[in-house]
Amino acid sequence: MVKGLEGCADDDVTKPFNPAELGTRDDGRCRVLGLQLSRAERVLGLEGALTRVRKLQGLFPICSYCKKIRDDWNYWQQVETCISEPSDAAFGHGFCPDCFDKHVRPELARPTDEEKGR
Repeated sequence: MVKGLEGCADDDVTKPFNPAELGTRDDGRCRVLGLQLSRAERVLGLEGALTRVRKLQGLFPICSYCKKIRDDWNYWQQVETCISEPSDAAFGHGFCPDCFDKHVRPELARPTDEEKGR
């Protein structure tokens, strides 16, 4: 028995064997196999997540004016597209205080066509 286990055997069954014991050992092996498969699936998921994180850590060539980013295929895309495709990131839009004062406030102050017609 010792030589067999030292030779990488996982278990030893003596003869005559007990059918109930054999079934219980088989259940244990199935449980271990299920855990190994579950671990392998988790490793694959983590490797995929790591690949996405590494992609987001690289250098982004970005246009100084429109802020589009050039992708690996030399296409220019919006920042949101380049970041949300390889990740689960979602974007909400708003205005920073400087842009609100510079762009939005003047637009809000302009009279509408309806107000001009009065």
